[in-house]
Amino acid sequence: MNNKMIKPRNKAPEIDINLVNDTRWKFSDQKAENFVMILFYRGKHCPICKKQLEELQRKLHKFTERGISVIAISSDTEKVAKETYDEWEISEIPIGYEFPIEEARKWGLFISSGIKKEPDHFIEPGMFLLKPDGTMYWESIQSMPFGRPGFNDVLAGIDYI
Repeated sequence: MNNKMIKPRNKAPEIDINLVNDTRWKFSDQKAENFVMILFYRGKHCPICKKQLEELQRKLHKFTERGISVIAISSDTEKVAKETYDEWEISEIPIGYEFPIEEARKWGLFISSGIKKEPDHFIEPGMFLLKPDGTMYWESIQSMPFGRPGFNDVLAGIDYI
């Protein structure tokens, strides 16, 4: 159940997560000039996530030019996340894996139960812009795989800010 949201201007929970390149990513270690964008995605089983992350890869330079650090995170296992990284065209995006469902709940993310070849439980999409000090600036949370904000809209909003 999604009963918790991080309100703007409030601190977001710390994230300290393994990446597919065998390093760790910790929010408090990020040196973003303007924002950190955290993109939570459903996992390798989701074709819409593949499309979204590959679009992010193509536009990643537009975020970095604006002083925005980016990470994409799923609850996929290490093995599945590394397969995703190898098979999708996302080579420049830091990819975190095994994000705990209980941590996802702290972010207000929806949790789904898998059917067929999906994992038993996985997180639904969410996109967050955090200030470098860890406070929430903007968030978009979906309960299903569709209806995600477009990156051009996010970039336009950042330019407006």
